[in-house]
Amino acid sequence: MSLLVVGTVAYDTIETPFGKEEMVIGGSGQYIGYAASYFVNDIKIVSIIGDDYQDKELSDMKNRGMDLDGVEVVKDGKSFFWAGKYHDDMNGRDTLVTDLNVLADFDPKIPNGYKDSEYIMLGNLTPDIQISVLDQLSVKPKLVMLDTMNFWMDVALDRLKEVLKRVDVLTINDEEARQLSGEYALIKAAEVIQKMGPKYLIIKKGEHGALLFHGDDVFFAPALPLHQVKDPTGAGDCFAGGFIGYMASTGDSSFENMKRGIVHGSAMASFCVEDFSNWNIKKLDQKNIDDRLRRFYNLTRFEL
Repeated sequence: MSLLVVGTVAYDTIETPFGKEEMVIGGSGQYIGYAASYFVNDIKIVSIIGDDYQDKELSDMKNRGMDLDGVEVVKDGKSFFWAGKYHDDMNGRDTLVTDLNVLADFDPKIPNGYKDSEYIMLGNLTPDIQISVLDQLSVKPKLVMLDTMNFWMDVALDRLKEVLKRVDVLTINDEEARQLSGEYALIKAAEVIQKMGPKYLIIKKGEHGALLFHGDDVFFAPALPLHQVKDPTGAGDCFAGGFIGYMASTGDSSFENMKRGIVHGSAMASFCVEDFSNWNIKKLDQKNIDDRLRRFYNLTRFEL
């Protein structure tokens, strides 16, 4: 199954209680791509970078099965850059710098070979970009998943509601779910949001796990307790990549299979936070993933 990923490929400077790393690799597109690459080997990336982006990092992405024909390289341009500092509890963070650079003029052109992709992951970008991508597809995908954030709810709510009518799965955090729905209780929030279009809703709760909603059905997966969390950057994107990568690998979009997808996504997010940038998510093997999935299984298994 083919997976189309639209997102950023960028540089980050990250400071956490465990240290500071400058100009490391970031961006939703590459995090999603790496996490998905452990489940599906036909991944097409759509993004934009400057010619300052490291050739080695592009080679590493290609070696993980990512097709980069959809990544526009702007000559004499600088790639998107974000800098942030996490609070001591690692739950909050302060944005120090956001330089859009080439991302400010991003107008994605989907290559012809990408337009019949069966699974679509729309990373956290403007609703206009997300709509533009869907408009360029030549066939109806089997599953479209979208990530967004409270910023777009503040400045582009009408356009966000337009794209929500066209997606199957929406993934947001609990604060964003409350803002989008106007409801505090997450059950009520899910009811309101599903009426906007998405058949399935994933509400992420960080270190407290994730909820999956479909009609009256609800599934909860906990986050895996870890010995150490070094850098939460990219965890949500790795979650999304693990989820949709698993869904694409199985070709089964049922609610029951999405439960397994949630656990696979949670597993990939747990690897991401154990080190800075994409350092840990790049070096996994199947045994690492299988062992972690068993830990999730044992965490929630019980007899009545």
